Amino acid sequence: MALLSKKSKEAFKDPLMASNPISLQVLGICSALAVTVQVQTAVVMTLAVIAVLAASNTTISLLRNKIPGKVRIIIQLSVIATLVIVIDQILKAYMYDMSRQLSVFIALIITNCIVMGRAEAFAMQNNPKDSFLDGVGNGLGYGGILISVAVFREFLGNGSVYGVQIVPETLYSYGYENMGLMVLAPGAFVILGLIVWLHRIFAGIEAE
Repeated sequence: MALLSKKSKEAFKDPLMASNPISLQVLGICSALAVTVQVQTAVVMTLAVIAVLAASNTTISLLRNKIPGKVRIIIQLSVIATLVIVIDQILKAYMYDMSRQLSVFIALIITNCIVMGRAEAFAMQNNPKDSFLDGVGNGLGYGGILISVAVFREFLGNGSVYGVQIVPETLYSYGYENMGLMVLAPGAFVILGLIVWLHRIFAGIEAE
């Protein structure tokens, strides 16, 4: 007997490539532009979103049969907000400098359309196991794009990756300059646009 059913595997795998929340569904774009100047902030944001998505999906799935239809959005927001507050407090306690860098963007996970969308579209109709896998899969799909953008932005904009200097200092003495555009919002748009384009070509999806 297989450990995971076909539906469970699809719930986990589809958001990674076939139905990626950023590059194919075009959700969560704001954070993809705002927290990708450095890889470290993108990684922490990714872990926070995965934790919130997995926990909120599982919790809402467990409660789905007891949630009145008229107040389901309020319940979903309450669950997500509680989890985000916990994550925020953990960051403040153990990674205070990172918490300051991410600042309002952690709080904005509450209204992230990926988190709300999965709670409403998937967790309310599926069992806790599949909902958990869906949350992890969507978080990884989101994080994969986020970290990819951050790698290019940090490397091209600062000559480093995850704070480690990659471009040799000697190159700067010969006139090499980092691309200042990459640390600005337009640079994020350019990189994200190229990644979305390449992903859609690879996935065989034509722009409408």
